[in-house]
Amino acid sequence: MISEFQDLSDKIERLASLVGSLRSENAQLRQTNELLNEVNMALVERLVEVQHKVEAVIEQLPAPEPDDAEMDDDQHAEPIKSEAAR
Repeated sequence: MISEFQDLSDKIERLASLVGSLRSENAQLRQTNELLNEVNMALVERLVEVQHKVEAVIEQLPAPEPDDAEMDDDQHAEPIKSEAAR
């Protein structure tokens, strides 16, 4: 019977040790999680800033000119029409 109590005592000590290790690991993971959340928020802020800068640059670009292909089509269409009218 004393041996059973000793086995139970050993198991309790191992369980207590495991609980302590898990608490320590949990605390470390919480710190890592906080740090990663801070890094993530900083990156999101930088991304928003860059997005605003890109949008501002796009707004400053001149309006697009008509494509050369469209102008070529219009130029070719007119002579054909005038030749057909002859």
